[in-house]
Amino acid sequence: MAENPLVLHLTDDSFETEVLQSPIPVLVDFWAEWCGPCKAIGPVISDLATAYSGRLKVCKVNVDDHQRYAGRFNITAIPTLLLFKNGQVVEQVVGARPKAKLVEMIDRHLA
Repeated sequence: MAENPLVLHLTDDSFETEVLQSPIPVLVDFWAEWCGPCKAIGPVISDLATAYSGRLKVCKVNVDDHQRYAGRFNITAIPTLLLFKNGQVVEQVVGARPKAKLVEMIDRHLA
């Protein structure tokens, strides 16, 4: 499956600008290459990026390569999804969840 160009892959250096200073809400997927559940929700993350294009920024952070913000937000299990609004975490989901549950979470904050 090809990478969705709407999903931004963040680094420690780009996190602040892309997430904390974003004018629109941001969903961040903290993941790792070796994580089975992370790979399982990959297509869901991609679908969300497409469905919410222009209203929600969707990003991924590989915790093996970029640990600064994983540490700052106490990511101790992956996948962990954080939903940011105005630079603040407004929702957190640990573990793979069905797409419908993630849509519910996102829709609560896009009003």
